[in-house]
Amino acid sequence: MPETADTRNALDALDDFLEAGRFSPGDRLPPERELTVRLGLTRTLLRKALDSLERDGRIWRHVGKGTFVAAHPGAARPGRLSDLAARISPVDMMRARLSLEPAIAREAALAASQDAVNAIFAARDRAQDAADWDIYEAEDNQFHRTVAEATGNILLLDLFDQLNQVRRAVAWTAVTRHSSRPPRDHASFPEHDRIAEAIAARNPAEAQAAMRDHLGSVSARLFGDA
Repeated sequence: MPETADTRNALDALDDFLEAGRFSPGDRLPPERELTVRLGLTRTLLRKALDSLERDGRIWRHVGKGTFVAAHPGAARPGRLSDLAARISPVDMMRARLSLEPAIAREAALAASQDAVNAIFAARDRAQDAADWDIYEAEDNQFHRTVAEATGNILLLDLFDQLNQVRRAVAWTAVTRHSSRPPRDHASFPEHDRIAEAIAARNPAEAQAAMRDHLGSVSARLFGDA
């Protein structure tokens, strides 16, 4: 079916929204009802634009979870990722992260440029300064991705993005929050400090151990001894 002017305008509006929002791979888009209001589109035109992005591999959908930004065009493998997200448990997801991310931190310590190190510290600071839990979780995610970017290895970054896309769609058990934002003594803050400082010191063994301990600490807080 030929693309109409209205459909093209809807796709342009959605493209502009994604660019302005600085969405990272694995980020979840707002629900359709919110997007229609923010973009001034009908539900039909929005869905046509989303369908186009999905065909191009720029987003992928998981029924009941939402719409997610793909790692890069053509790499989303939406059927495969949504199938994994439906089948994997949060515990298995953390075990997968424990297998991959410490090795990524090690590579970052070996390869990171000074600009990459600065970006890691900046991401750490934004997470610590987060005004609420939603912002913290987004900045925490960005901290981990910035470590992956610091490796300079596009395959490792792509593996991280693929894992992260599934992680964002896994059905996590609700976490009870006792404050509106992370407290100043939140356990992840010194753990992030240790990771960043090990990478800055070009100490691959310490960077690997720091990331492993951090993810182990997160897993223990979420699942106890699971």
